[in-house]
This record gives sequence, structure tokens and C-alpha cells, in this order.
Amino acid sequence: MKLTVVGGGSTYTPELVDGFARLRDTLPIEELVLVDPAEDRLELVGGLARRIFARQGHGGRIVTTTDLDRGVEGADAVLLQLRVGGQAAREQDETWPLECGCVGQETTGAGGLAKALRTVPVVLDIAERVRRANPGAWIIDFTNPVGIVTRALLRAGHRAVGLCNVAIGLQRKFAGHLGVAPADVHLDHVGLNHLTWETGVRLGGPSGEDVLPKLLTGHGDTIAAELRLPRPLLDRLGVVPSYYLRYYYAHDEVVRELRTKPSRAAEVAAMERRLLDMYADPALDEKPALLAKRGGAYYSEAAVDLAAGLLGGSGSPYQVVNTYNAGTLPFLPDDAVIEVQATVGPTGVTPLPVPAVDPLFAGLMANVTAYEDLALDAALRGGRDRVFRALLAHPLIGQYAYADTLTDQLITHNREHLTWA
Repeated sequence: MKLTVVGGGSTYTPELVDGFARLRDTLPIEELVLVDPAEDRLELVGGLARRIFARQGHGGRIVTTTDLDRGVEGADAVLLQLRVGGQAAREQDETWPLECGCVGQETTGAGGLAKALRTVPVVLDIAERVRRANPGAWIIDFTNPVGIVTRALLRAGHRAVGLCNVAIGLQRKFAGHLGVAPADVHLDHVGLNHLTWETGVRLGGPSGEDVLPKLLTGHGDTIAAELRLPRPLLDRLGVVPSYYLRYYYAHDEVVRELRTKPSRAAEVAAMERRLLDMYADPALDEKPALLAKRGGAYYSEAAVDLAAGLLGGSGSPYQVVNTYNAGTLPFLPDDAVIEVQATVGPTGVTPLPVPAVDPLFAGLMANVTAYEDLALDAALRGGRDRVFRALLAHPLIGQYAYADTLTDQLITHNREHLTWA
């Protein structure tokens, strides 16, 4: 089995490699190819990756290359984890929206749209080259904004599935609270990427006992603190929202916080410099503890499970993925990309049935789905008016004066990445 990681020079990659090494019985990789245009970073990450495989007794071969076409040739699956514009572009995404009093964040709001506009054309070009090299290869997208990027891939006819680590992170935390194995926890997870709610927590599988009320009663304070939302809000909602819902449920509070502290991008850039220094140490043969603060917790386990399922291995039978709605949520278009539990196999992913969704959540999902449709149109066809329409549709913006100003800011800060600007 050959698996290729595009964006393999990312400081995330040792987390992924560690999972591939530990879970080699689930996903038996013979060749792992790391592709990245940044040759200096790629060699540091590739060196550590080889040492991790060696330490854990994995016999697979690790190849590094800056040549995308060479890297994807013959791959059974290609995992995308790229950041167009790097941390410098992320820094901008997180700062200029604040000037209008809007959240500055890399996956939602105006910053998320900027990232989508930079990213979608690049990902589609990569996907076409994958298709030419190996039409049967699966594309696993971990590149944000996952919902919009996965929708672009699926619309273009690619064999693609979107992946996020929010659900697996909550599964692990809930298992700890309940004192059970993570595999025994099944989430009734519903929504869009970075806009999800856990409406049930079941023991043993989709038809198991729902212990969410018990979980909220016994551990609600801890869960609320981790989400940075008030405990009474969780009790009133009766669900556990993703931590990204704080951008919606406490928007103004978040804006005030963001205006008074360094951006997350600045923190991550500093962390990446430290990590790369560590990766350069030839004695390091395991992922450093600092990597846990970089983000992407449990990313490797989720990626291994998904790839194994798609390639006929022994992955978990039910997994949270991003895929076409196809009637699963009747209040959304069939070609909307939703994030739900699904069965995973070599023929693809099939969402599990979802009980009726509370209008409180369904309304926000429908609003953001409309934004994502307009955002994808702007990413594919460009133009100031399309950017403006997407921003005006976003519930975190929604006022024409803000949308107008943010459109100009977005174009100014991203002109080098926008062929139409």
C-alpha cells in the first residue's frame, strides 16, 4: 500500500507518522511519500519520520519529494494537509476582520473565506494531477476549510472524503469521563465542518444507550470549561456543541479577547520554529510533547481509521466524515457537505440516518450552508461581487457595510493568491 501526504513538510506530520507506526496492523503502509515544496522543512520532517518508523519497528519506506506528480504516482490514497500562504496568511486572516468588529479566525467568517479562496484552486489542481496519475486513488482532505474544500472536490467528481479531528477528540474526552474505551463511545454527531453538535453519546454503537444526559449531569462543568461556554447554556441546549460554536454563541466576547492578545497564528509560528529545531536533532526518534500544543490531537488515529476503511482494511465500522448530504438532512440541499457518522468502505462512505434536528441547530446549519455555496462560487469564479455576497451571507458578518469593507480587505491581503484580483 502506498500513501502520499501532500503538505508532508508540515510540523503536523510526525503526529501522523506516529499513528501510522503504532497502527500498522490497521493500515499496513509499504511506502509513505511526503510531498512539500519547502525542501528544507521536508527533509527535517522526513528525517524524524524515518526515525519514528525505525524506533517502532515499522518496515515501511519513507520517501520525500518536492515533485507532486512523482509523489502521487501509484498512490492508493492521498492525504491533503496544506496551507496556502503559510502562517503569514493565517496571521492576516486572524487580524484584519477584527478591524470591523468581526471574528478573525482561519476557518470561519471572513478569514475562513479568504483561506477558501486561496485554497480551493490549488487543491483542485492537485486533485486533477492525482486523478491523471491514478484515477482510483482516494483523496482524504484535512485541509481547512474542510467543508468547502471537500465540496469542491466532490463537485469535480473526485473520490474524496473530508476529515476533521473535532469528533474523535470529543469521543476520547467523553470516554475518559465515562471510564470506558473510546471504541465503546458512539457520537450522534451532526452538522457541518466546524459547526457541529453532539446530540447523543451512545455506548456500544448507533443503537446503544444514550448517556449524554448522564454525562452532562456528572461532567457538565468540565465540558463547559473546555468549550469555554457557560454550563447553564449546555443544560439549556441539552447537547454538546463543538468549541467552534463559541464564535457564534459568544461572538462579541471572543472579539474582545482576540483584540487583546497575540494571534493564534503568531503562537503557532513560534511553536513551529521550536518544533523544527527539535526535528533537526538526529537523536529525536519520537514525536515531541510540544507537538500536542500545535493542534490536531488524535488526527493520526482518525486518518488511519478512514484510510483503512476506504482501502479495505480494518478501520472502525462507523466514522465521522465530511461528505455529500444526499438526503440525510432534509432541510439542506443534497450537494451540501455535512459532517456526520457514516459507514466507510472501499466503495465510499454512506451517512447513517440522523434523527430530526432541532430547528435551533438546523437554522444555523442552513444559513452556513448557503454561505458555503456562495463561498465556493467565489473560489471557483472569482470577482468582488461574489466575495461580497458570500460575506454578506455569513451569520458572523451579515451587515452590508461590514461585508463591503471586509471584501476590500480580503482582496488587498490576498491579491498574490487570487488570479482574478
